Amino acid sequence: MTSAHVADSPGRSRTRMTRARILEAARQELGRDPDSSLGDIAEAAGVVRRTVYGHFNGRAALVEGLVEDATQALRRALEVPHASEPDAVAALACFVLAVWPVGDRYRMLLRLAPQDLGAERVAQVLAPARETAATIIAQGQRQGVFQSSVPADPLSRALEGHLLGLLECVNAGTWTDDGTHTATAALIAMGVDRDIAVTCVRHLRRPDRAGA
Repeated sequence: MTSAHVADSPGRSRTRMTRARILEAARQELGRDPDSSLGDIAEAAGVVRRTVYGHFNGRAALVEGLVEDATQALRRALEVPHASEPDAVAALACFVLAVWPVGDRYRMLLRLAPQDLGAERVAQVLAPARETAATIIAQGQRQGVFQSSVPADPLSRALEGHLLGLLECVNAGTWTDDGTHTATAALIAMGVDRDIAVTCVRHLRRPDRAGA
């Protein structure tokens, strides 16, 4: 039997599906209550605790599974060549519109205790987004469309704080958005005129640009 046949075997497929179901249950339960136990997550996933332990040897491993999923989703979102946009305003709007759904889906990670998700691991997850944002902001500063009183790297971290802060507000129930208002606010924070920011995001949200 070839390795391809092994990889596609029904048993392996069921294992992957069960693992995905456990992670989805964990995402929902930890979003509801950051102190949810493995028993709570097992019940939500429709499996017994032993099954959860068969895939993850404890809470830390389960959280790391969610972090890995979030990392992969973020990398996929960043595959769109935002920095290649000739217009930095449009590039930054595209960037925010792409990463916001990922952040929204995995925002429960922000509610976990520091020991569940250390600062170093967070930095690893966010590194590609930080690099992309800094590149776009530097481009915008050269074009004269973003404020230049703060260097690109610190300004990109300020943008990160802006986005994470809004995700915390979603967790708290004080903010809800599909990314449109968040992208507009991000552009304004970078020094873009409000009307230009609104027009840019509205253009990017046009149905005929879907999949572009």
